[in-house]
Amino acid sequence: MKKNLLEEFYQHRLIKTWYRDNPEGWKLISGLWSPFYINLRDLPSYPEIFRETALELGKLVKESKVDKIVGIASAGIPIASAISYEYAIPMLYTRKLEGVRKLEELERKIREYGAHRVVEGVMKNGDELGLVDDLITKADSKLVARAQVLYEAEKRGIEVSCNKVFVVFDREQGGKETLEEHGVELHTLIQFKRNLSNLEKVMDEIEFEIIKDYLEQPEKYQSIEIQEKLKKIAIRKGE
Repeated sequence: MKKNLLEEFYQHRLIKTWYRDNPEGWKLISGLWSPFYINLRDLPSYPEIFRETALELGKLVKESKVDKIVGIASAGIPIASAISYEYAIPMLYTRKLEGVRKLEELERKIREYGAHRVVEGVMKNGDELGLVDDLITKADSKLVARAQVLYEAEKRGIEVSCNKVFVVFDREQGGKETLEEHGVELHTLIQFKRNLSNLEKVMDEIEFEIIKDYLEQPEKYQSIEIQEKLKKIAIRKGE
């Protein structure tokens, strides 16, 4: 399943690469430059792949026995919605807080936000909630979403737990370890680095080798000089 699903993501350009799609590469929210970009915001545009993804990730949710799931705005909301529908698991979702990317920025934003909810949906005292998102890199957005849930519960005068995160992709760039430091479990459908070999036959050789090397030593690729070299390689390929 994972092998076929990973190939489908690549073929439908839900996984983009600097070589095939964008010679400039991508600057991620985490601040890292990357030669590939996983864009599951377009996943619902492909209903068969979308449903299969929801079914497979939903199995992990069911096995964990959380009471409810929380879709993280914005990419996690449609995925959580599909899991909720397929498995009849109650769902909530976080509100997008503009300008908030790290925990330390959340308190300031909440003060500005006033009486508005930062999480929509019904939660009860004692609920165990699981966060659902498309992918994880450094885990900042997951910790912000968890803090939103706990803040919202406190505001409603109830106590809940929110110590599990479910994602389609783990880029395997430190997110799992960061969550563990905060006592949060990560449940992943596809670990990208470990499953990259499944894309070797559908990628060009240099495309595959660069992404493989990047996943082993991303700091090497933060150099402007290297990024320019990769840009030239991609442009020459298109000539």
